[in-house]
Order: sequence, then C-alpha cells, then structure tokens
Amino acid sequence: MKRRNPFAVFVFSIITLGIYSIVWYVSTKGEMNRKGASVPSAWLLILPFVDIYWIWKFSQGVNHVTRGGSSAGATFLLLFLLGPIGMAIVQSELNSYAEEPAPSVAGAAAKAGS
Repeated sequence: MKRRNPFAVFVFSIITLGIYSIVWYVSTKGEMNRKGASVPSAWLLILPFVDIYWIWKFSQGVNHVTRGGSSAGATFLLLFLLGPIGMAIVQSELNSYAEEPAPSVAGAAAKAGS
C-alpha cells in the first residue's frame, strides 16, 4: 500500500469536486487487489445503486488488507456517510499497514561509510 497524506486526500476531494475521490478509490483498489483482496472493477462505482455494493466490496478489501484491524462495516459507514472525511480516516488506517519505503542505495551506502 502506498502512504498518502489523509489531509491531502480530504482537501483534493473537495477541491476537485469529487474527481480525486474516484482516483483515490481506483488507486487504493488496485493496491488492495495486489495484496489479495477481491474488489471488483471500479467502473461499478459510477453506476447508481451499484456503487453502494462496490463501496461494500471496497470496505471488505480494507478489512482484508488491515487483517481485521478495520472492520468492513465501520469502513463502509465511514465512506458512505462521511464521504471525503471518511476517506481521510480510512487512508489513515491504511497508512498504518502500508509498507515502509525501501531505503535508497545511496542512503544505504552513506550509512555503511559512516
């Protein structure tokens, strides 16, 4: 999972009138699917009523990636009822489970030389 600033997720969602929300959903869906979750195609997100099912499946993916640290029900309520605020909270939770970035070769060489 990629670390993202939760405040930036919130602000960009507001500034772009929801366009960044779709970008965030698609990006995190892909990352979660690479971690073994099974979130369906994000095209379902733009269909009325089907988007509720998609958000539920996304919430189950968050539950899978966080190894139960974030329940699917709570995640669904955050995303469905709070929109960008819920997205920021979910991103904060995902950041807790994000992999630490690998140290650069130059940084590792500098440490070895000290």
